[in-house]
Amino acid sequence: MLKNIAHYFARKSYCRKAIEEHADLSAFRERPTLPRVIGLILIAFSYVIGLPAVVALGVIAVKLDEPLIGIIGGPLIYGLSTLIFIIGIKLAGKQYLLALSRWLARIILEKILGDEVKAPCTFPPDGSGIEQPKN
Repeated sequence: MLKNIAHYFARKSYCRKAIEEHADLSAFRERPTLPRVIGLILIAFSYVIGLPAVVALGVIAVKLDEPLIGIIGGPLIYGLSTLIFIIGIKLAGKQYLLALSRWLARIILEKILGDEVKAPCTFPPDGSGIEQPKN
């Protein structure tokens, strides 16, 4: 079943292009600008304060026997970390996100399909009318 799903996605133009162009992480080799560095730092920071802070507030709420700390503080700090994440993504730019997602698509499909991913006739374009053999 996993191979059938991988075949489905491998026929999509986004994944086909990533495989044909051998998508890599070369965008990360370029020297990042100051806004990109700040964006990446904000993204990392959002992960640090996200779930760990919610768990910490929950523990504090239990220790102090004040449930409102967890009820109000948990969603508030999680919302703040989400906002910081969104700002970080905006600053870092979509170049890194696109490079990472194309690389991940290629790597995952190559892991699942193996040598089948390199066969040009295995993945006809969408809407070609050619049916894939059912396993």
